[in-house]
Amino acid sequence: RHLNKMAILIQKWWRGYLRRRNFRDIVERAYFIKKLKFYNEMAVRIQKTWRGYYVRKYIHNFYALKKYLKAVSMNNELVRHELQEYAEMKENEEKMKDLEKKEKEKKYRARKMHYLLSTEQIPGIYNSPFRKSPDPMELQLRKSKPLTHRKQQVKGPFADGLYGWPTCKEPPAFVSSLPLLPADRQKPQGPFRDPAEVLRQRYKPLEPTLRVRESMYSPSAKAREPTRRKEWRNPIHDNEFLPFSSYHKNYEKYEPSLFKSGKYGQEAYGTKYFREVYPKKWIADKDFETLFSSIALFEKFGKTYSSTGQIV
Repeated sequence: RHLNKMAILIQKWWRGYLRRRNFRDIVERAYFIKKLKFYNEMAVRIQKTWRGYYVRKYIHNFYALKKYLKAVSMNNELVRHELQEYAEMKENEEKMKDLEKKEKEKKYRARKMHYLLSTEQIPGIYNSPFRKSPDPMELQLRKSKPLTHRKQQVKGPFADGLYGWPTCKEPPAFVSSLPLLPADRQKPQGPFRDPAEVLRQRYKPLEPTLRVRESMYSPSAKAREPTRRKEWRNPIHDNEFLPFSSYHKNYEKYEPSLFKSGKYGQEAYGTKYFREVYPKKWIADKDFETLFSSIALFEKFGKTYSSTGQIV
C-alpha cells in the first residue's frame, strides 16, 4: 500500500511537470503570434502612409490635378461660348433665308398680280379712294414688273422621227481591245465558260445581213417595191380563215344512235315537252293553270303614247 501511494505521488508530480512545460510552450507560441500580428499591422500602416505620400507627390499630384481641372473648366467655358455664338449665327442665317424667301414670294406674287395695279382712270383694289394712303401692296405692284409668259416650243412634224440615226452601212464603233482581267482573280467553281471567251462574245463586232445593211432607198429595194405591192394587192385567198375552217369540207351525214332513234328508246322529254303531265290523276277535266296578277305598266303597252316624255 505504501508503494502504491508513492507510485501515485511520483506520477502526479511527473504529470504536473509535463503539463506545466506544455502550458509554457503554448503561452510562448501565443505571445509570438500576437507580436507577429502587431508587427504586420504596424508594417502595413507604415507602408500605407509612405505609399500615399509617394503617390500624392509623384504620381497623382494634387496641385497639378487641381490646375488641370481649372484649365478644363476654362476651356469648357470658351467652347460653350463659341457654340452659343455659332448657334446664334445659324439662327440669324435661317431668319435671313426665311426673310429672303418671303420677299421673293412677295415679289413673285406682285408680278403675278400686276394686273391689279391702279390706273389713271380706275383705281385698283389696293388703292381705295376712301383711304388716306395706298396699301403697301399697291406700292409693291408699282415697283414690280408684270410676269412674262414662257413661250412654248412648237415641235416640228418630224421632231420625233428617225433622223440622225446611224445607218447600217458601217458597223458601229465597238471595243477594239478587250479589258485585261485581274491577275489575282480566282476561277469560279462550276461549269462556267472562260472569261476571255465570254468577253469576246460580248464585244464582238456587229455583222448585219445584206438586207439590213442595204438602204431602203437603194435601186434594188425600189425595184422590189412593185412586186411587194402586187403581192399585197392580190393575195392568194381573200377569205383569211378558209384554210383553217371545215365548213367547206364534205363530211358524211350524221346518223343518230339507235337509243335515240328507236321506237322504244326515243325520249320526247326535251324535244316535245318540258313538263310531264299525268291526265289520269286530274281531279277536273282541265290541267292546273297558274295565274298571276296583271302589271299595270304592261297593260298600257300599245294602248297609250307619250308626248314630250309624258304618257297621254
